[in-house]
Amino acid sequence: MRRRILGLRTVAMAGVLVLGTFATTAAGPAQAGAKPADSTVTDYCQGQCDDILPPGENGNATLADILANKALGTHPSHSDDQLATYDSLTDGSGSITDATIGKFFNDSSFGVPAGQVASTESPRSDVTITRDKATGVPHITGTTRSGTEYGAGYAAAEDRLWLMDVFRHVGRGELTSFAGGAAANQGLEQQFWQAAPYTEADLQQQADRIAASGPRGRQAMSDAQDYVDGINAYIDKAKPARTFPGEYDLTGHMNAVTNDGTIDHFQVTDLIALASVVGALFGSGGGGEVQSALSLQAAQAQYGTTQGTKVWESFRERDDPEAVLTVHDGQSFPYAQAPAHPAGTAMPDPGSVVPEPEVIDRTGSAAGELATKGVPARTPVKAPATLKPLQGVYDNGVLPADLLTNPRKGMSNALVVSGAHTASGHPVAVFGPQTGYFAPQLLMLEELQGPGISARGAAFAGLSMYVELGRGPDYAWSATSAEQDVTDTYAVPLCDPAGGTPTTADNAYLYHGTCTPFEELDRTDSWSPTLADSTAAGGYTLRVYRTKYGLVTDRATVGGKPVAYTSLRTSYMHEADSIVGFQMLNDPTYVHDPASFQSAVSNINYTFNWFYADSQHTAYYNSGNNPVRAANVDASLPVLAEPQYEWQGFDPDTYTADYTPTDQHPQSVDQDYYVSWNNKQAKGYTDANFGDGSVHRVNLLDARVKALVQRGKVTRSDLVKAMEDAATTDLRGEDVLPDVLAVLDSAPITDPQLAADVAELKQWSADGTKRRETSAGSHAYADPDAVRIMDAWWPLLVKAEFEPGMGAGLYSALGENLTVDESPSAAHGPTGAHAGSSFQYGWWSYVDKDLRAVLGKPVAGPLAQTYCGAGSLSACRTALLTSLQQAAAVPATTVYPGDDTGCAAGDQWCADSILQRPLGGIAQNRISWQNRPTYQQVVEFPAHRP
Repeated sequence: MRRRILGLRTVAMAGVLVLGTFATTAAGPAQAGAKPADSTVTDYCQGQCDDILPPGENGNATLADILANKALGTHPSHSDDQLATYDSLTDGSGSITDATIGKFFNDSSFGVPAGQVASTESPRSDVTITRDKATGVPHITGTTRSGTEYGAGYAAAEDRLWLMDVFRHVGRGELTSFAGGAAANQGLEQQFWQAAPYTEADLQQQADRIAASGPRGRQAMSDAQDYVDGINAYIDKAKPARTFPGEYDLTGHMNAVTNDGTIDHFQVTDLIALASVVGALFGSGGGGEVQSALSLQAAQAQYGTTQGTKVWESFRERDDPEAVLTVHDGQSFPYAQAPAHPAGTAMPDPGSVVPEPEVIDRTGSAAGELATKGVPARTPVKAPATLKPLQGVYDNGVLPADLLTNPRKGMSNALVVSGAHTASGHPVAVFGPQTGYFAPQLLMLEELQGPGISARGAAFAGLSMYVELGRGPDYAWSATSAEQDVTDTYAVPLCDPAGGTPTTADNAYLYHGTCTPFEELDRTDSWSPTLADSTAAGGYTLRVYRTKYGLVTDRATVGGKPVAYTSLRTSYMHEADSIVGFQMLNDPTYVHDPASFQSAVSNINYTFNWFYADSQHTAYYNSGNNPVRAANVDASLPVLAEPQYEWQGFDPDTYTADYTPTDQHPQSVDQDYYVSWNNKQAKGYTDANFGDGSVHRVNLLDARVKALVQRGKVTRSDLVKAMEDAATTDLRGEDVLPDVLAVLDSAPITDPQLAADVAELKQWSADGTKRRETSAGSHAYADPDAVRIMDAWWPLLVKAEFEPGMGAGLYSALGENLTVDESPSAAHGPTGAHAGSSFQYGWWSYVDKDLRAVLGKPVAGPLAQTYCGAGSLSACRTALLTSLQQAAAVPATTVYPGDDTGCAAGDQWCADSILQRPLGGIAQNRISWQNRPTYQQVVEFPAHRP
């Protein structure tokens, strides 16, 4: 596998020396009975590290637990004890101090005080798992490295076995065969199989390659095997004891009466499959080049080639000068920019694009018109009276159908302030991943202490052999999704193997002049009704075609010739490679300062923004395998599949290439402050998505943290307040409404009702445009009518502003690139309803730039055309007032129509509220909306190792 040329040369050499020492002491699997490690671990955070992960650590519930939850509303111990604490910050952040942080977060110190020990167990002689009374988090201490990892696997199975089992089947495209044929299960497995279809040989090849990559790779696979052994030990113990998750009974894998049945053991390839799920959800960026081509063609059709291209580029906002940057110290990191003279672009012929079908050979409930519309037939099984309350609990799926698209549309945030601007002189950080809300959570908490490992924090269930986001003895780290472009679309010329004239129906392609058949990757699934999922028996085959240029997504013609569009990402066949970087983060002999931290995370190929804080320094690094593209290739559009346009150094047999060196990735040390909310990383660094412009949700963080830094003496509670204030603010209200009001106020409003509506909006603006309860538990907002008007108005406002000037075709095409709205209650938005994450994607920047241009204000990086009222202030004002009048007349019952989660029509608070989507049999209470990380740390280290 080709490695990027390290720009962190000093650190790289230090890493080689450390790795050499590591390899001699821990390269092979440590054995039980080895000399005990020193049990005393110095915690340099000294009680100033806290975290939280709702709803609770315990994600396993027996059948009896599930029945009690349905009948009585009770919850298993530690399954919901962090939910109310998390929720309370919404109303309590205004009064928080450093002394009261513990009311809203949990102490994340190392170890468990003697008086706080809830339980202790040793599943093997070389490991002890201690759980604390407060939250039930497992603190795993091993006298050997093997024992530590064995304990990590055992504890993971105790807390997340069902979830882990579900996700290993998702990663293999086998969810329906495992959990039932519900429409959501079908939709989800189809999405994942399209993104990461692997044969068993592929999965094993990834594991073998990591093991052969060097001492750390060998150690990682040894750790993984020990971890799997721990999982399987718990399965073997839980089955006869009937302490396994009750979902196995509900889905027919176990018999609730006789206890007959099987819970299959895990193997290392299951972890590779799990890693592919995590990579697809959170660690990839790019793709969508075909849709970008369609919107570019729509712009050119509307305005002509030259002006249409300028218009499209202005909406693309590749390097907008008004965008808030994470690295704002003047550094530039050019990547994936628009070439002056594009070459190899493969634009489809108009109307020729046809998405590649994936599902074939439908049978039973998977066949027929209703099934293809997502409404499969149901045949409930006969259930005993005691289990009737659980009949059909998974009829709507064991997982949301939109899991692949939604969580990755609403990821994480970070606020980090240098010690030069804090009250203590030590850096302060509030950061965490925004991974959606589920019950149980996708993440789990743990502490790992053993030879070569010392960390506490969160990890994805089933991949918790290392802490993935958390803290070490004297440093903490976290990440946000970066989504820089590491996925390209190639136009592969089709051919007829018999030598005839090729058509779009052919399943062969030209590779370097040779007609080569597609590789068929098939997964056959079938299901029968169970107590939990009443979907009638059925099945189908999922088929994805693989080429040396990636996976086939569409077919079309380019210049009249048939092609297949393929998707090629740098992490394909390499999702598990990142294990080495996570291993380094857990090793305090490796990570000890900003440079070693940056070196560690440079080994992670997921597209993440990484943040670091210790007692003296802060740091940032953007990870991911960024391909070195051929000269003049436009990364935002499809490319011809010809040798001269391939990634440099591309090897189709291993799916590797040359990657940009580490010093070309955005990075920084000790900047005055860092903020990130999935925004633009640095000047010159192009995001894969549309919308990184003048208004982005990171503006909410940047304005508040910048003010704190200018004031000075920032504390942990100051930073928590800033985060939470942003979390309950409507971005449209804070950053775009002033432009809108300025247009409306350019002349008197004579209509009394419109004047009253505008007054409502102005009062909301004066109140800070919050979406927050008037008091804890009131379930009512302070300015409810203004919020209702804005929610109804925004889509109408955007349409009234832009569609008349650009035409319906271009307006619709750009809407496919970037959704118009993503308010908390917008079930139609990319994140969906009750998901928390909001305002990442929307036309806020476009509206802001356009209205400022109409008002005659300066605009850096303006849109290529002025749209509102065709540039006339008077006409623009009329369009906005007309759309406002329409919106204000829409009743709350229409704006918030109610849903099947229990929200009544017109209930504004409920429509915004967050639900922990049930992934198991236990339901959780809804909480108030807040736009906040799911797992969150608050850290300030007062000391560091000598």
